[in-house]
Amino acid sequence: MNIDASDTKTARRLRAILLELARREDDSAANEAAATPYWSPAPPTVLGHRTAAALLRNAADQFLATS
Repeated sequence: MNIDASDTKTARRLRAILLELARREDDSAANEAAATPYWSPAPPTVLGHRTAAALLRNAADQFLATS
């Protein structure tokens, strides 16, 4: 498969966007966890944010092959 420079640039940009979104999900998880007393279980949204971040990183890694 031939990939031209514009495809590579687009793949790198999409990967950067996905990684930024993952970082924001991690930040949201951290903020929600920090607002929870240590004796309380973490809200389900913390796990949701962490899962979303992992999935976004997985998607971003798929762009490594094309960039």
